[in-house]
Amino acid sequence: MNSRFERPSKPQRRVVVTGVGAVTPLGNTIEDSWAAAIRGQSGIAKITKFDTTGFDVTFAGEVKGFNTDQYVEKKEQKKMDEFIHYSIAASKMAVEMAKLELTEEVKNQAGVIIGVGIGGLANIEETAIKMKERGPGRISPFFIPSVITNLAAGQVTISLGLKGPNYSVTSACASGVHSIGDAVRYIRDGVTDVMLAGGAESTICGLAVGGFASMRALSTRNDAPEKASRPWDKDRDGFVLAEGAAVLCIESLEHAVKRGANILCEITGYGVSSDAYHMTSPAPEGAGGYAAMSMALKDSGLKAEDINYINAHGTSTPVGDGLETAAIKRLLGDHAKKVWVSSTKSMMGHALGAAGAIESAFCVMAIRDQVAPPTINLENPSEDCDLDYVPNEARKGKITNVINNSFGFGGTNASMIFSKYEG
Repeated sequence: MNSRFERPSKPQRRVVVTGVGAVTPLGNTIEDSWAAAIRGQSGIAKITKFDTTGFDVTFAGEVKGFNTDQYVEKKEQKKMDEFIHYSIAASKMAVEMAKLELTEEVKNQAGVIIGVGIGGLANIEETAIKMKERGPGRISPFFIPSVITNLAAGQVTISLGLKGPNYSVTSACASGVHSIGDAVRYIRDGVTDVMLAGGAESTICGLAVGGFASMRALSTRNDAPEKASRPWDKDRDGFVLAEGAAVLCIESLEHAVKRGANILCEITGYGVSSDAYHMTSPAPEGAGGYAAMSMALKDSGLKAEDINYINAHGTSTPVGDGLETAAIKRLLGDHAKKVWVSSTKSMMGHALGAAGAIESAFCVMAIRDQVAPPTINLENPSEDCDLDYVPNEARKGKITNVINNSFGFGGTNASMIFSKYEG
C-alpha cells in the first residue's frame, strides 16, 4: 500500500473498569443483583405491568420495587420512559462505585453510550391507544423524547453534565456489548479518558409479549415461571422477556491510576461479526458467534487456554443454545471442556438491549469475587449441549479471563473479554 494512504500507528491505551451500576429483575443495585445470582435465585414471575388475560405468555423478568425518586427529580420523571430512568440510576451508581469526582475537566471529555434495543414501546402502545380513543390533541409533548433510544444516553449526560460522546447503539440483543465496545475504542484511541457505557430496556408490555410470542420465541411455561428459562436443558422452549439496565464506568489505565481508583478488571478484547444469514436464526454451526469470539480473542492477545469462564448468550431457545455451544467448542478446541460456561439469563430472563450490559457487569463481578454464577434449571442437558454449564450452583475458583457473548436479531454478534487486572 502506498504510504500516503496508511494511518500512522500509535500504541493503544489500556482500558479498565472502575465502577458498575445495575437495575435488574434480581435487584436494584449491582451488589443485590449479584448476590441473588450467586444464590441461584430467579427473578422471573407473573407479569404485573399489564393485564395478561388472553395472552399465551403471562410471565417475565420485571424490575421490582425500583424507586425512581432516588435518581430522577419528580418534575423530570414524566419526560422519560422507564428505560431512561434505569439508565440514569445505573450510571449514577457506576460513578458512585468508581468514586469518580465529576470535575469540570472530567465532564468536558467524559462520554456516555447506552445501548437500547427497542426503547419506550410500552409508552408508544399506551399513547397510540390514547390517540385513537381521545384524539391527537391528547398526545403528551414529552412523548417523543421519552421513547426514542438515544435519550437513554442523552438524559444521563444532562443529569451528570458530561460533554463527551453521547449516543445509543441499537443492535437488538447485542446493543449493550456494542456500546461498551465503542466506548473502549474511544478510550484506547485517546479521544476520552472516561466513559459510561452499557445498555437499558423496559419493554414488558402487551405489544412486546404478544409480538415475541407470535414468533414462538418465548417460553410458555406459565405454570412455573421460575423454571421457564432453562438454557441448554433438553426441555427448553424459548426465552423469557426481561428488563433492566447496567452501566460500566470505564477509564484509561493512566487516568484510573493517577486518581488512585480501585480497578475492578481490565477490558482486553472486543470482537464483532455478522451472520449475513437470517433475520432471527443464527448461522449454521454458530459461525457468526465464533467469528466474534475469535476476533475478541485475537484483540486481547490471549490464547484459548487462558479463558476460564464464559458468560454465554444462552437464551434458552431450542436452536440458539446448541449453536453457541458449537461455536465455543470450535473456538477453544479441547480446552472447551475445561472452561466454565453459564447463562445468567436462566435467573433473569432476556433483557434485550440491556442483556449484554448486565451480563458484562456480572463478568466484572465474577473476576472481582472469583466466583462463577450458575445456570439454574439445568436438569437434563440436550445432546448438542455438552460443556460445563455450572449447573444450579455457583462455583468458586480461579477466574482471570472471561468472555461475554451477545448475539442479536439480524445476525449481529458481539463478544468482549474481561481480564483480571495484574498491574
